[in-house]
Amino acid sequence: MKPTKLIQTLVYAIAAFALAILASCGQSSSALSAAPQTNFKTIAGKQFDTASLKGNVTLINFWATSCSTCVKEMPMLTEVFNQNKDKGYRMVAVAMDYDTPAFIANFAESRKLPFDVVHDVDGSIAKAFEGTKLTPTSYLIDKQGNVAKRYVGEPKHDEFKAAIEVLLKA
Repeated sequence: MKPTKLIQTLVYAIAAFALAILASCGQSSSALSAAPQTNFKTIAGKQFDTASLKGNVTLINFWATSCSTCVKEMPMLTEVFNQNKDKGYRMVAVAMDYDTPAFIANFAESRKLPFDVVHDVDGSIAKAFEGTKLTPTSYLIDKQGNVAKRYVGEPKHDEFKAAIEVLLKA
């Protein structure tokens, strides 16, 4: 391969990689696929599954107590939850498997998190949701149980609230 062709190929590859990163950082992707079927058990012992979320607009938020962006976004997520919980909005905060139960419980209690908090003890929930590894990653699920949007990083507040309002009205 000629050096010019090699450089051109590298430039295209780097540009494609950069576009993929920019598209996923703090942005949403619109995909309409069924939310994966999985079971949840909150740190308070309540059990439910994905199917039980149908009829509500639900945010599944993967987070960790050691993730600074997760900690930063939690007040905004709490505010949005409190504003919409009586309109058919639910939230499930799924702490990653590497987090510790004591840290999760302390975080939830000290911040008085008003939504379901789950510890993904064996990583099965993250695996079901596209093998989620990056935190925060959130999935906004519509009333029919489809993933309407996926957010990697902290969502933009106004766009996030607007997306929820649209789904609640649908």
